[in-house]
Amino acid sequence: MRDIMIDVNDVSIRFNLEKEKVNSIKEYFIRRLKGQIQYDEFWALKHITFQVERGDSVGLVGLNGSGKSTLLKTIAGVLKPTQGTVRISGSVAPLIELGAGFDFDLTGRENVFLNGAILGYSKKQMLEYYDDIVEFSELAEFMDVPVKNYSSGMLSRLAFAIATIGKPDILIVDEVLSVGDFRFQLKCEDRIKHMMGKDTTVLFVSHSIEQVKSICKHAIWLEKGHIKMMGTAEEIGRQYEMS
Repeated sequence: MRDIMIDVNDVSIRFNLEKEKVNSIKEYFIRRLKGQIQYDEFWALKHITFQVERGDSVGLVGLNGSGKSTLLKTIAGVLKPTQGTVRISGSVAPLIELGAGFDFDLTGRENVFLNGAILGYSKKQMLEYYDDIVEFSELAEFMDVPVKNYSSGMLSRLAFAIATIGKPDILIVDEVLSVGDFRFQLKCEDRIKHMMGKDTTVLFVSHSIEQVKSICKHAIWLEKGHIKMMGTAEEIGRQYEMS
């Protein structure tokens, strides 16, 4: 029997884009009360349907604006579908936006416990994971420095180290591995593959087709909010590179 971890059924997402620029909050509310605000409808996703089984790894590929990040945010529960349903089985560790969940005035150490709480871990559990997080992120000298002084690469290291503690059922990664040095990217890839070996399900977005082919078994090609093609990562990667 198939063990479905992610079930996306006929999902569409609509955003309302203001037609005219409003110069202040006061003007916005006055015009809204008078019914003078006009919107253009923009469908970021249209009729997306697929399933992901336990332990599978699926890469999302497509040009900027194709809907990859919107789809990940919908699966992570950040966005609600305008139409359709998303069903998730188990715990989700999302790495969607660099620095999301961080308080930039707090130190790296304090943010470890803050992010752990957001992910549902107790302080006792985070104390047990703390040394591993510091070792993996390679930020021992900077844990008592406010993260507002971190580079984007340092933020990425810490965010990835926290999100991959324990054994989440589903790991969602959006472009985070594109930040930082190549050696650390390989280190992250190895950790993802190790988690997959323990049946963690992975959804992965990267502009690097080679990275998608290295990490993922399957891939979904999005184009203007639609699924253009689904198949093995090798097959989709080859077709995408030829397009």
